Parts: sequence; structure tokens; C-alpha cells
Amino acid sequence: MASAGFDWLAIDLEHSVITIREAEELIRVIDLKGITPLVRLSSNNQEQIKRVMDAGSHGVIVPMVKTFDDAVGAVRAVKYPPFGERSFGLARAQKYGVGFKDYVNWQESNSLVVVQIEHIEAVDNLESILSVPGVDAYFVGPYDLSGSLGIPGQFEHPLFIDAMAQIRRVATTIDMPGGLHVVEPSTDQLKKSIEDGYVFIAYSLDIRMLDAACRHGLSCVSELKK
Repeated sequence: MASAGFDWLAIDLEHSVITIREAEELIRVIDLKGITPLVRLSSNNQEQIKRVMDAGSHGVIVPMVKTFDDAVGAVRAVKYPPFGERSFGLARAQKYGVGFKDYVNWQESNSLVVVQIEHIEAVDNLESILSVPGVDAYFVGPYDLSGSLGIPGQFEHPLFIDAMAQIRRVATTIDMPGGLHVVEPSTDQLKKSIEDGYVFIAYSLDIRMLDAACRHGLSCVSELKK
């Protein structure tokens, strides 16, 4: 995947059994291939943020950001003082001490904080969330957002469509780049997302790509047997 031409790859700690050790190994592989490594956290957890950033992640995707304070906490956990509250350590990101000064300068303006907007409470507080200094982009979690509306997975429901439209309106007003997760490996859906103005798009995930490729190949074999 790191050789395929993606702009970035995300390591998912929220909905997987990937350990912090495995995350560090994946970060290294992605980084050494010249691709931006990001980590989707299991929660908005200051300790986990510190550990994945020290491991060399270029940024974090923070789930269930619902309020202004949630966004502030995430930014402070990623940034060193005086801009944040992250404690100093010497690990892979800092080249185990040799690159400490360079890393301090780099993280100030290059470390990324992406907030996941996946609850109707977040939609209601969106302007204040996206106005937090240090928030670089937003990412819609469609399944959780629809679930918070009481219509899980019903992406054509008027309530969901209205919520998505409100997100786009607010984000456009603030000029905040945003995206969503195209879960199935569908190029048609990918094109539509780009046409809709999203610029931070997660295109599918490894397990769905593997499953879709297997099923497509086997369906072709089944047709030949008829």
C-alpha cells in the first residue's frame, strides 16, 4: 500500500487489534517509503497521542470530537509547549535525541490534527471545533454520525443528508479542508467524493480491498463454470 501512490496512510487503533508496538512498526514502514503516516486513535487520549507521535506519526485522527474543549485537548496533546502540553521524550520521532531540535521545529507547524466529526453534537458545535488553532482538517465518520441520529447506516435519510450539508456549509465558511471515509473500494464513490469538494479522503481499507478483490475474482470463476 505504501508503494501504491497514496498521499497518506492511516493506522487504525480505534477499530482494530493493532498494538502500540505494531503501530510503531507500521509507522516506520510507511515513513521510510516517503508516505505520510497518520494514526487514528482509539480515543482522544493524551497518553496515546504522545506515544504515537513519539513513534514517528506525522499526526493523529481523533475520534468522537464533539466539543470545543475536545478539539483543544487534542491539539495540546500533539504540540509541545508553549503551544501545547505534550511532554518531551527521545524516541524514533526525535531520532533518539540526535534530531531533537529539528523535530521540535518541525512539529510546531507540520504535525497534523484531524478531528472526526461523527456525532450530531459535533455538528451542532462544528464552528467552534473547527475554529480551534491547530486543527488542520476534519473527517466525517458516516456510520457513527448516522447512529447518533438514530438511523444507523441510512445514508440516504433526510436527517443524515441535512447533517452532511450543514458540515459542508460550516467548513466552507471557515475554509477548513475536510473529508470522509469511502469504505467500499468503489472508484465511482471516490470520484463523487472529490466532486463534492472533499480533499481529505480515506479510500477504503485493507480488509475491504482484500475481500472485494477475492469476491470479484471468484465471481468471474463462477461465471466461467456456468
